[in-house]
Amino acid sequence: MAILNQQSFSAALIACPFILLAYYLILYVFTFGSLRPIPGPFLARFTNLQNMYKSRASTRTMWIYDSHKKYGTVVRIAPNHISIAHEEAINVILGHGNGLLKSSFYDAFVTTDRSIFTTRDRASHSRKRRIVSHTFSPKSVLTLEPHLMHHIAIFVEKLEEIAERRAGASGFAEIDCMRWHMFLTFDALGEVVFSKSFGMLQKGSDIVEAKMNAHTDSMFLPAIENLKARGKAALTLGALPELLPFARYIPDPFFRRGFMGVKNIAGMAIARIKERLDDPSKHDVRDILAILMQPNSEGREQFGFRELIAEAATLFIAGTDTTGITLGATMIHLARAPHALRKLQAELDSAVPNNVAIPSFDMIRNLPYLNAVINETQRHHSTIGIGLPREIPPDSPGIHFQGHYFPTGTVLSVPGFTVHHLEEIWGPDAMEYKPERWQSLTPRQRAAFFPFSHGPTACLGRSFADIELKLTVAAWARRLDVYMSPDDEVRFSEGLTKRPVSAMVKIRRRGG
Repeated sequence: MAILNQQSFSAALIACPFILLAYYLILYVFTFGSLRPIPGPFLARFTNLQNMYKSRASTRTMWIYDSHKKYGTVVRIAPNHISIAHEEAINVILGHGNGLLKSSFYDAFVTTDRSIFTTRDRASHSRKRRIVSHTFSPKSVLTLEPHLMHHIAIFVEKLEEIAERRAGASGFAEIDCMRWHMFLTFDALGEVVFSKSFGMLQKGSDIVEAKMNAHTDSMFLPAIENLKARGKAALTLGALPELLPFARYIPDPFFRRGFMGVKNIAGMAIARIKERLDDPSKHDVRDILAILMQPNSEGREQFGFRELIAEAATLFIAGTDTTGITLGATMIHLARAPHALRKLQAELDSAVPNNVAIPSFDMIRNLPYLNAVINETQRHHSTIGIGLPREIPPDSPGIHFQGHYFPTGTVLSVPGFTVHHLEEIWGPDAMEYKPERWQSLTPRQRAAFFPFSHGPTACLGRSFADIELKLTVAAWARRLDVYMSPDDEVRFSEGLTKRPVSAMVKIRRRGG
């Protein structure tokens, strides 16, 4: 009997690859047969595993870019996933009224409940968006400017202290610029959402309070590391969401760290929400959390507790990661392009009086070269470099684009990094950092620029991010010189966002 069992087990092991192969062949021939003419990497025709592997290896953005260079505008990157690198596809796939839905990719990013980012149902998304949207209107975010300026002033002062204290023989000190920009965005986010900074700039540390539920003792955890672990694992599982129910059993610490990241980020939101609920003196505070907690016109809660945690956790991530990365990437680019830094400093010196420590938004909002520097960072770095996937729903007649027909069930995306680097749009210097290109844009270039996504699911915090980006870059560029050798390699780590790592930048006070 033991021999028979062993033989049966061996036979099953031998049969598994053939069963798997048969499954993918059936999937290829019958399920998505209409997509067969579309070119792409060979394995991607049969399985999502290549997409998953590239996500796990932090090379998905460049894999998609290279695939488009090899195969053209329309590329098959998974059995039912088509990537379209064309500016007209932005509105077709992401625009208002097209009826496309967020794909199952978003299931990998759910925390305690579905948030405005992870909600796939149209009605639920519209409800959430109505509650949150007016908070981030251009008029509303201007009221947050004093809070931003306060934390930006601390940020610049800390960098000046480091520049003086750690200066070497060259007069420069070295900082991890990504880490310090993340400290800034976390502190600013804490102020405008919870009316309380996380104190990262003052501490020089990302350790924050977390609670696993409202009744447990507090823990103190590294916010940035949990953010990164959660993002990388979610991107990887989003490539093959069918694995989600089993992912916690995969014997790979990468996924365990990701699940702990999800849990810990939610715990940080729980700690802040509980602090608010337990403090009667804060009940009349008017911040973003207060808006999420206020009752609707019928006197009922707009969000249940689990949903409130999910929305607060989303603000943690969206309000810190994308802006912090873009700010860090801007400093890196200017440190490697001294001519661009000098040109920006000259513009700021002319626009801002000498006796002003931190310029106001009115002083700098329309400065052409400052805007060009930030736009070029958003184009060149493309913090969200992958395409955010949309699925053609069952009630749709399908979509036609450039001679291709995509039936219901097809997932479509527009890869941000690839579109932002197409030579046919941006010229032969598309891979170069060149703010001057923004002095004269073609209509096609304007249409191809979408750093905050597009349509009904575009970033709600765009106006807030615009103010934070401009104020921060203007503040430090007036008071600091930065330098990084063009030969110094900058490596990247990918989650949903593309993050520079080991980005050590040399800084000194201007005129030093």
